[in-house]
Amino acid sequence: MFSNYEPKDGFDEYFAAPNRPRSCFEPLISSLGHLGLEEISRSHRAAETLLQQVGATFQLYSGAGTDSSERILPFDPLPRLITAADWAGLEAGLVQRLQAIDLFLSDIYGEQRIINDGVIPRDYIETSQGWRPAMVGITPPLGRWCHVAGLDLIRDEEGMWRVLEDNLRCPSGVAYYLENRRVMKRMFSSLFHSHNVQAIDDYPSYLFQTLQDLALWTETPKVVVLTPGSFNSAYFEHSYLAQQMGVELVEGRDLFCQDGRVWLKSTNGRQVVDVIYRRIDDDFLDPACFRSDSLLGVRGLMDVYRQGQVSIANAPGTGVADDKLIYTYIPEIIDFYLKEKPKLKNVTTYRCSRPEDLNYVLDHLDKLVVKSVSEAGGYGMLIGPHATGKEQMEFRQRIQANPRNFIAQPTLYLSTVPSISHGEVYPCHVDLRPYCLRGRQQWVSPGGLTRVALRRNSLVVNSSQGGGCKDTWIVQDNVPSAAVPC
Repeated sequence: MFSNYEPKDGFDEYFAAPNRPRSCFEPLISSLGHLGLEEISRSHRAAETLLQQVGATFQLYSGAGTDSSERILPFDPLPRLITAADWAGLEAGLVQRLQAIDLFLSDIYGEQRIINDGVIPRDYIETSQGWRPAMVGITPPLGRWCHVAGLDLIRDEEGMWRVLEDNLRCPSGVAYYLENRRVMKRMFSSLFHSHNVQAIDDYPSYLFQTLQDLALWTETPKVVVLTPGSFNSAYFEHSYLAQQMGVELVEGRDLFCQDGRVWLKSTNGRQVVDVIYRRIDDDFLDPACFRSDSLLGVRGLMDVYRQGQVSIANAPGTGVADDKLIYTYIPEIIDFYLKEKPKLKNVTTYRCSRPEDLNYVLDHLDKLVVKSVSEAGGYGMLIGPHATGKEQMEFRQRIQANPRNFIAQPTLYLSTVPSISHGEVYPCHVDLRPYCLRGRQQWVSPGGLTRVALRRNSLVVNSSQGGGCKDTWIVQDNVPSAAVPC
């Protein structure tokens, strides 16, 4: 199946060169190859039918944001492979990063030492769209702010892992990660047993325990998942996680605040709610505190939260830490709070708010990727080498009008993994979103959601921009000294 496969320039995770598999994966690659493209394609079609049956879909919105279509998240059947030794290093780096981010959030909403010591300018914090003055002086339970995090990782041209983005508000995709594994176990059941692929099935249990940990005042907390409703693009995930945890899926209209508590309306009367796993943005949580026109949240929720009578995961205000400008300060944040060097490095990033960086970015728009600091999903982004002269000119004007709102990075040729594209096995670019849970304990999902740019030669992996996903297998490296490194 791989006889005609030709890795691109850069780092291919299966092959070091044509017909030269990386030795730590050679037995598994051989097993996949023996199945053959025809058999895998047949199983792939059956898997897509299964995903459709369970409703594993997402809403894709038009550019105007008014029309939408529902579709299966494109799913590629060839797994992404990571050795257990490589994964252990990634896990340590993720834990370190989130520990520092929690300390940073506690500080900026508290003593503000990092601001007063001149490490990060105050206006960078307070002009962030994620900054929430209402959280000043509040300490969430356990001192945890980011209870569920999904950090986006990439491998560069040298095969080095780097953090591309921090997603700390309402990171999505975990339901597809879990469902992909379920259908892959049906497709490749023999491979799972023979190659000791690490299990991920206990994610819902860890998530439920993490949420329960946040209710310090009771041993039997009532947990709910708060969704904006069935028209949200990630509604499948909201309902899926609620079902897997055995908790109720609610909308804002199902809750109300009274007597200093949050209550759930039910046919049996009202029930007190202790923990809300919210899947709506800060702006819509409480019309009495944030957007007054919100119909999605619960009036008075923030008053109950301040009194310590309900927990919200993730805590309001975490968005300031996944602002892409603040991302550039993560090495300084880790050093300031932990006195350590980052175990996972950032991608080289230029701050357009700095005059010297701004000049460089404007002079090299055709070579850089420019991103709005507050947007996600592949929106608000310019990929210089693929942009027209008109698009570059429009972005130049936007950057000059508001430099603080943009950062820029070199065009990264993300690592590639064999994928089925147009009926052929073809190298497609990938990133990785592991899921990290932090309650009394911390747990990192083995692997994560691998997003793949299924459009040939595309670098954009976002589902909203035509990307798909893969299952990620953490496997044992049985080669003591690999001739070709992984």
